[in-house]
Amino acid sequence: MNFASTELTLQVAQTARDFAKKYIAPHVMEWDEAQIFPVELFHEMGNLGLMGILVPEEYGGAGLGYAAYNAIIQEISKVCGSIGLSLAAHNSLCTNHILSFGTEAQKEKWLIKLAKGEWIGAWGLTEPNTGSDAGNMQTVAVKEGDDWVLNGTKCWITHGTSSNVAVVIARTGEPRVSGNATAFVVERGTPGFMGGKKENKLGMRASETSEMIFNDCRIPDSNRLGKVGDGFRQSLKILDGGRISIAALSLGIAKGAYEASLKYAQERYQFDQPIANFQGISFKLADMATEIMAAELLIQQCCDLKHRGEGLSKESAMAKYYSSEVAVKVATDAVQIFGGYGYTKDFPVEKYYRDAKLCTIGEGTSEIQKLVIAREILK
Repeated sequence: MNFASTELTLQVAQTARDFAKKYIAPHVMEWDEAQIFPVELFHEMGNLGLMGILVPEEYGGAGLGYAAYNAIIQEISKVCGSIGLSLAAHNSLCTNHILSFGTEAQKEKWLIKLAKGEWIGAWGLTEPNTGSDAGNMQTVAVKEGDDWVLNGTKCWITHGTSSNVAVVIARTGEPRVSGNATAFVVERGTPGFMGGKKENKLGMRASETSEMIFNDCRIPDSNRLGKVGDGFRQSLKILDGGRISIAALSLGIAKGAYEASLKYAQERYQFDQPIANFQGISFKLADMATEIMAAELLIQQCCDLKHRGEGLSKESAMAKYYSSEVAVKVATDAVQIFGGYGYTKDFPVEKYYRDAKLCTIGEGTSEIQKLVIAREILK
């Protein structure tokens, strides 16, 4: 396996880095404090191809692979985890689900707008009482003639209110039986489809998280993705790729916290010398650098497997689990290195600290990742 970055990957990373510096960095704390989801920013990212990174060019996308995708998410997340999270959710979940399982007509109808950033996408699996227990979901879809009628509530949905279109997984069979869920595409403005409560979060505050509510929401059968009963199987495949993006998000946050800490430790003087000279600080920095490199190698392995079309349930779970835990640890140590300043909003590491925790929860908790890993190695 050769993990050396290609010229293309380096170029797209630089493009993302320049964009983040110009359009995101000046507004990070403003958006965070006021919980502003900057919709226009995502339209602007669409002009650069960042909203359809994995989408082929014939559908308006950039046609890039997972190595470039990983690099882009990292660069954006180094500046703002919220924007990195929303970018990942749009690309990996909603857009990728339609790309992976949609018909040609469905791809032409929805992918082009999503890939160009004209539309923002959401993806709905989680419910108030069924997180990882998706087989018992209460959102149901009932066939009536040539239509489906959806009823229920999805929660913790990225862009649950502001999205233009959502991929929704609904139960079409009895609870806890195999093949009991189906995926549908629902456009904003469809009668009976509305946004609900917006969550007031610890971190990732500029990434909108809210409910999606369906009340006798009628959609045509042409909005169904794949076969009836195939929704959960599809979701597992989408989450395999989604874990790569959350790992990249985690790594970007960790790198941002580490780079801020490294700079501060060399500039902050105590006892007439930079605090980086003290073993207690230098060892923290050494641990950060080592764990970041290990996480990066796990993610690069996943990108390589994805590129070669091989299964990666175990590897993507490992990458997501390890990278997210590293993000939390690195951000925690970053606050410690900054001392009292690290606890204030005048310095960047308190936001990395708040944002990092979501990475161990979203798209499957660390405990669920360990369950997936254990199941794979015990086969």
